[in-house]
Amino acid sequence: MNTVTEENYLKALHHLADELGEVNVGVLSKHLNIKMPTVTSMMKKLADKELVHYESYKPLKLTEKGVLKARMVIRKHRLTEMFLEKVMGFSWEEVHEIAEQIEHINSPLFFDKMDELLEYPKADPHGSPIPNRAGELVMEKLRKLSDCLVNETVEICAVTNTTSGFLQHLNLRAITLGTVVTITNVDDYDKTVTVTYNEKTTTISAMVGGQLLVR
Repeated sequence: MNTVTEENYLKALHHLADELGEVNVGVLSKHLNIKMPTVTSMMKKLADKELVHYESYKPLKLTEKGVLKARMVIRKHRLTEMFLEKVMGFSWEEVHEIAEQIEHINSPLFFDKMDELLEYPKADPHGSPIPNRAGELVMEKLRKLSDCLVNETVEICAVTNTTSGFLQHLNLRAITLGTVVTITNVDDYDKTVTVTYNEKTTTISAMVGGQLLVR
């Protein structure tokens, strides 16, 4: 059984590996805002448990066992977020912090029942895929809104930023998962995107557009 701290390291390493491909101690240290010697010590500990491949000055990599452990934490987190939204009525900007605490409960039966009650959802309220009981994670190939071209019509399917501030920013614009937008202009200078949807027109900055995933 892993500690809460160990599970957080595994989850962070899994996330960074998906995002960046290659992760070293410095990158992980910066992401977690933890001093490098502390991160190095934890990597050695996780390596002893055969959860991480660790060698000095080389990229970090989760072992097969480590990937499974990380995905089980991710599964619990994302199922909890969906339960909080669909069953308990929380909004999508409220669920992340609560799920951060619940994800460390060590009861597969509890989360399997949650999965059953939710009728086996494929994604969480932010559009992120939920690993199944076997730890399998199906990633859909999505694009960033900021990479779309003028006259394209796309559906917003996921967000990569789950902070309450970002999600509240989207709420104010009535942008949610499933919103269909048409790109009417892309600014040559700062790449601000102008979109129309639901009989309204708005502009979306390159930063925000880079955190909206579409198909």
